Amino acid sequence: MRSAKGQRAIRLRIYGIRTVWDTVGDGEFFCPGCGGDRNYRRLDGRRRFTVLGVPLLRRGRAGTVVECAVCRDHFPTEVLGHPTTTRFSAMLRDAVHTVTLGVLAAGGTGSRTVLETAVATVRDAGLQDCTQEQLSIIVEVLAADTGHGPGSDPAAEACGATLAIELHEVLKPLAPHLAAAGRESVLLQGARIALADGPYSPAEREVLSTVGSALSLRAEDTARLLAAAARTPS
Repeated sequence: MRSAKGQRAIRLRIYGIRTVWDTVGDGEFFCPGCGGDRNYRRLDGRRRFTVLGVPLLRRGRAGTVVECAVCRDHFPTEVLGHPTTTRFSAMLRDAVHTVTLGVLAAGGTGSRTVLETAVATVRDAGLQDCTQEQLSIIVEVLAADTGHGPGSDPAAEACGATLAIELHEVLKPLAPHLAAAGRESVLLQGARIALADGPYSPAEREVLSTVGSALSLRAEDTARLLAAAARTPS
């Protein structure tokens, strides 16, 4: 006489519920299972009642998942919001470059020490071809956009509308993917450039405050970090 467990196993072989997956998209993502950039398939699932392995009746949707092409694990679609390693590196380079330009636009490019510090910072972030001349040209264009043309007071409207928007557009998408130490590091790189020729100017401090806000740092934390950087010997 078969046990109850054995009878259930037989019934499951005869009939049951099976999920059928249809591919509705693909691409590249950062796989939380593998821990690296991988190709993926976006799968839409439908539940079917089966008899002898043959799907017969629909039993509703099973939802949409992301399947890694390497480990074959399934993940919720929210994982696609995490940038790939390649994309994250590019976002970080753009962030450092934009912060550098913002600080230079506020403080000017007349100091050789400031320009050298700025170039070294940008190159360390991965833009190896950056030169002082390139930064100076971009800052001139940015200064014109923010109303800081020749003869204007750089402290007036230090962080103009165009510059503020640019900082927020570049830094805000990056902030959720950086730990607090990483966000603070981006701010402090800008601070070191500003301090290369002496104490912060009002314009530089305003730009750095905008950087802190765009990186989701509290105003008091931004002020504390800037003060600590100013006390640290270069």
